[in-house]
Amino acid sequence: MNAVWYYFERDFIKWTRWKVNIFAALVTPAAWLIFVGLTLPVTFTDNYLEYLTPGIMVMSVLFASFQSGNLVIFDKVLGFLNKFFAMPPQRESYLLGKILFISFRGLMQASVIFCVAVLFGITVYSLSSILLTFFILFIFGALFASIATTIALAVDDHDGYAAINAMITMPLFFASSALMPYEDMPQWLRTIASINPVSLAIDNARMLLGGGEPFVGQIIMLTAAAVIVLVICIHVFRSATL
Repeated sequence: MNAVWYYFERDFIKWTRWKVNIFAALVTPAAWLIFVGLTLPVTFTDNYLEYLTPGIMVMSVLFASFQSGNLVIFDKVLGFLNKFFAMPPQRESYLLGKILFISFRGLMQASVIFCVAVLFGITVYSLSSILLTFFILFIFGALFASIATTIALAVDDHDGYAAINAMITMPLFFASSALMPYEDMPQWLRTIASINPVSLAIDNARMLLGGGEPFVGQIIMLTAAAVIVLVICIHVFRSATL
């Protein structure tokens, strides 16, 4: 755990040194919420901001999760990763430190979005529903941070990883229930969205923040997927050669 904390602290210090990065990371998702939630004309709900808030929270965690790959690419290019892998701590502590930091950063962005939405008048039902929503966001962030960090091991430069990032994140977001309900989607998109893990996180967050009960089966599926992917990623990190 000491090694995991060191890697977390290292990335956190690097991030907080660049105030512009912090500002952009926290303000950009809030801008999405304001300019889309308050301006886009819709007919399926009277309060689109309340409908959209969970989707933007999950989107911010998704995009933040794939930033973990950029951190790995940075360490590879500068030669730090080889040194970290040669150090006494187990390699998975590097992976877990990255996942912990990225999940923390994603939750910070989601918190800003939630606070902005509250200021604009969405209903807050209970503290327990908020805490469970953020637990789901953490599991979701850990799942995709594991995937992104592992992908970065096989990519040699920032441009290549940026292309993969865009190829994965944007279709996942737009082929989900973030912007519209399933019944308003074309049939082919509805089928994709129903099995999209982004939709699973959004649907549960929307139910909880709307005062309803979560889909326990879907939460178990997300948690199981995160554990399985993390185990695979740990195996990849242990056997990686650079």
